[in-house]
Amino acid sequence: MQVIGRDQHSISRKDISPSALKVLYRLKDAGFEAYLVGGCIRDLLLGLKPKDFDVVTNARPDEVKQVFRNCRLIGRRFRLAHVVFGREVIEVATFRGHHSGVEDDDDASKIASLSDHGQILRDNVYGTIEEDAERRDFTVNALYYSIKDFAIYDFANGVQSIAARRIELIGDPETRYREDPVRMLRAIRFATKLNMQIAPESAADIPQLAVLLKNIPAPRLFDELVKMWLAGKGFDNFMLMRELNILKQLVPQLEKLLKQEPEGKAFQLITRALQDTDQRVASDKPVTPAFIFAAMLWYPVEVRAQTLLIESGLNENDAFGIAMTEILDDIQRTIAIPKRFSLAMRDIWFLQNRLSKRAGRRAFKLMEQSKFRGAYDFLVLRAAAEGGELQELARWWEQFQHSDETERLALIQQLGKAGIDNPKRRRTYKRKRNVSGNNEHHG
Repeated sequence: MQVIGRDQHSISRKDISPSALKVLYRLKDAGFEAYLVGGCIRDLLLGLKPKDFDVVTNARPDEVKQVFRNCRLIGRRFRLAHVVFGREVIEVATFRGHHSGVEDDDDASKIASLSDHGQILRDNVYGTIEEDAERRDFTVNALYYSIKDFAIYDFANGVQSIAARRIELIGDPETRYREDPVRMLRAIRFATKLNMQIAPESAADIPQLAVLLKNIPAPRLFDELVKMWLAGKGFDNFMLMRELNILKQLVPQLEKLLKQEPEGKAFQLITRALQDTDQRVASDKPVTPAFIFAAMLWYPVEVRAQTLLIESGLNENDAFGIAMTEILDDIQRTIAIPKRFSLAMRDIWFLQNRLSKRAGRRAFKLMEQSKFRGAYDFLVLRAAAEGGELQELARWWEQFQHSDETERLALIQQLGKAGIDNPKRRRTYKRKRNVSGNNEHHG
């Protein structure tokens, strides 16, 4: 351990959340140890503004709750205290101990539980600050700022890793990834966020161990992927996920197409969607997971629909509707996309077919759809990925949106027979109309 005195580092209390300082001082005054820990220290040393300020202490969760009236306890895998100050929440964790630790009161619920794969299932084992540091995932996160002497306690050469711009696991990489496979995603996210490199010894095991991500609960994977793809570094994260064999485990439907055509239209669509989303995040514009997942799965849906058309003789609407349902059901087994987003994805997809039908009043009615803008943005990306007629269609819709009523009528007249639905045919049991759900658009 290295102790970096207050005159040897750049962190000032004026850069720390006042709420976090209140928590630190009150725990100290109550006789407990209290430190800021992890990412907030790392970011302050890098000159960045931390998103959150996390506190670690030797006080047990129940003891923290006794100190703060504005406190609630959460978590089952590891108990945490949340101290609430209006909209700001300061997370307070008790020092973690090693898995083999046994509580003095022999409460079996507080003993760590591991799966057959080595994954931590329950982790209410408490310990010392030294043990807590060893339990941290990366060296850059094993940094502690003490409110007692304002020094930084560096247990794993984290300051050196920051200077070398290196993301490095603490301990044996295979063991640590088995304990929590999400660490593989975190390594990628930290590397791109902080403009660092994953240390070779920390990256080497990821391609072989990526399959362990399938053991992670689907809702947690969705949350982690939202952080990966909608926090401003989506494109970089996607490329690194492909390189390290992670995408194959999470979105095999897309990876299959990328393997057939490494830089084909599927690759063009998703990378353009991610770059567009990164730009929106940088401009502080709203983004939605529905748009990214719609881009990732559009061509798998299209391929499945074509197969159904050939094999079952369904009409286009029915084949497309069934394909959407099958692909969404398939992805949900790995990534639990909430219904509000999966419905939005269906509508983005369903409107793609309708955007080519513009005759009469159809174009006017389509523009009244609440999710028209999202569907149009998606069409523009498809046009950039595929070119040809889609580019002409995208240009037509762009002109139509920015024209007055007279100009719009003229644009429709110029279509001639283009943009007209196929003549209605006599209905049979094979020609049922597919109905789409609610909409959600990009931004």
